[in-house]
Amino acid sequence: MTAEHSHFDAMWAELQPIGRDGRTAGYRRFALTDEDLTLREWFAGECGALGLDLVEDRMGNQWAWWGDPDATAGVVTGSHLDSVPDGGAYDGPLGVVSSLAAVKRMQDNGFRPDRPIGIVNFGDEEGARFGVACAGSRVITGAMTTDRALALKDADGVTMAEAMQRAGRSTGIGRDEETLRRVAAFVELHVEQGRALADLDPATSAVAVGTDIWPHGRWRADFAGRADHAGTTALGDRADAMLEAAAFVQAAREEAARRDGESRCVATVGKLDVQPGGVNAIPSHVTAWLDARSSDERLVLDTIAALERRFPGALSQESWTPTTPFDASLCARLQRTLGAHTPMLGTGAGHDAGILANAGVPTAMLFVRNPTGSSHTPEEFAEADDCHRGVDALVKVLEDLASV
Repeated sequence: MTAEHSHFDAMWAELQPIGRDGRTAGYRRFALTDEDLTLREWFAGECGALGLDLVEDRMGNQWAWWGDPDATAGVVTGSHLDSVPDGGAYDGPLGVVSSLAAVKRMQDNGFRPDRPIGIVNFGDEEGARFGVACAGSRVITGAMTTDRALALKDADGVTMAEAMQRAGRSTGIGRDEETLRRVAAFVELHVEQGRALADLDPATSAVAVGTDIWPHGRWRADFAGRADHAGTTALGDRADAMLEAAAFVQAAREEAARRDGESRCVATVGKLDVQPGGVNAIPSHVTAWLDARSSDERLVLDTIAALERRFPGALSQESWTPTTPFDASLCARLQRTLGAHTPMLGTGAGHDAGILANAGVPTAMLFVRNPTGSSHTPEEFAEADDCHRGVDALVKVLEDLASV
């Protein structure tokens, strides 16, 4: 560890225990929970130590500013601190910690930005509690309405509005033009959620410039049956909702596989809700949540259309993000700043950067190498030296973009 990277390492160590599950070594950092409050307080403390001005937008996302973005729109970096169930340590937090470390480095080096520099901590990026990814950025950009957001429910039937009230947060959420006007450009640093960088030349591939996000969406599928006793009801007399749900899971895999080729196409059912939920009870209702993505938007829509034909009336769309190209000139500028050897990389994972890009904000990403290729699991990883290289890259990018 060098002195210039000590601040990153210290912050990273502080975050490690928050929301960690000792049984799985994974994280459960869900929106509007005690863990979420602890993370927000930690972020506020780190921003205060850097002398940044901390404000919240109309969804409670935290923005810390070095300079006045109301006088001149600024360059923003950052990411999120929440996790999927039993997720890894790097997805989201790496971007937040790297952003704080980059600003500290620039301050220590005497850099004075001509444009304001901001760091954002987006809330509920993963959608692990309420089911819609990137809720924080969707609401402020108008991609999700206030009424829909407040009505979202978690697994216990608690609405987002109720959770906000319990957490002492305002439910006066909505599109936030004032916040969006402050952002001239957004660069989100993130751990890579795949093996593309790990499979390249190790001497030149610790960091890549993100160029686009594949189209992706989430759908809910509902299957009705009739509850009954698992031991006394003859097989021929049953209306078992689980059978149709199981057929749906298999069908989703089949339909995606038919379209998977040079253009990747994937479909995943990763969550089920079974009622009444007893081991000895025949399910009366099963809800399945489907995630579908591809590098070709047409393949996702074809997959969903095929499933709708096979299961009429079962599917309802919960979220959809079209193909999201990042700002071409900004991506090219990042590559020039970091060197022509820097890889350019698209991704199948969704990010708040994609939501801002679709809202018209000039956006790009930086990806840090993940040698395991795994994500949304405790096996997600980045070497300390690569994390430090990510901070170095972010410093170069921010100094370039914040200079006239």
